[in-house]
Amino acid sequence: MDILGFEFEMGLFPNIIEEAKSKGIDLAMKYIPRDVFDKRAVERNQVVFHDVSFIEVKPHVKKNSLAIELTDFSVFYSQDAQDADVSLKKGKSKVIVDRGQVVKVSKDKDGVVSREVLTKKWTDWIDYWSVDFDFESKREIVRVPKDMSPNSQTQSQGTEGPQQNLTEWEEVWTGDFIFENEWQSFRTKKDRSLELKSAYHECTPGRRKVAVKVVDIFGNDTMKIIEVTIGGKR
Repeated sequence: MDILGFEFEMGLFPNIIEEAKSKGIDLAMKYIPRDVFDKRAVERNQVVFHDVSFIEVKPHVKKNSLAIELTDFSVFYSQDAQDADVSLKKGKSKVIVDRGQVVKVSKDKDGVVSREVLTKKWTDWIDYWSVDFDFESKREIVRVPKDMSPNSQTQSQGTEGPQQNLTEWEEVWTGDFIFENEWQSFRTKKDRSLELKSAYHECTPGRRKVAVKVVDIFGNDTMKIIEVTIGGKR
C-alpha cells in the first residue's frame, strides 16, 4: 500500500511501518511533490513521488554499555527542480533540491547555465541527530474525557435551566512512546562538524529498543528504531 502525503507527523516512522508489517501490510510512504500543481510537469509525466528518508545505524556494545554509530542517511525528494534552468534569469542563481541533492543553479550574462552540487556527501544533509537508548521506557499518555453517565450529571446551585455536565477525565496510553533525547550531536554556525558515533551509555542487561532521530537541513524529521541486546549473546 502506498500512502501519499505533502508531509508526515514527526515521529510517525518507523512505528507505523513496523506495526503494519506485523499485520501483513507492506507500507510505502511517499512525499507528494509540489510539481503536482505544475500543469506542464503533469502533462509531461515528470511528477515523481519520492520515498521518505531512511537511516542506517550500527550499535556498539561494550559489556553493559551501548554506543550508536550513524552510518548512512538518504533523502530522495526534489524541490523547485522543474524547469529551473529555463526559468532562471540571466545573471541569477538559485538553490534547488533535485533527486536528493542540493544543487546551486546559476545562469551567467550570456545565458550559460552551470550546476554545482552542494551536498558532497550524505552527512551534508544532517543538521542534528540524537539517540534514545531505551525508547520504550516512557509511554505517551494523553488525557481524554470519560463518557458521562446520567448519575454523574448535576444541576448548578442557585440557577435554573438544564443540567450542567461536569466533565471527568482519564489518562489513556496512545500505544506510542515518547522519544527522550539522551545524546545528541548538532552543527552550529561556528562549528559545522558532526559526530557520527555517540558516547557510550550504560544500560541494564537485556533486550531493548533504541531510537535514533535525524533532523535534516530543511527541518524534516526521520526516526529509526532498532532492537539491541545488552549482556550475554547477541
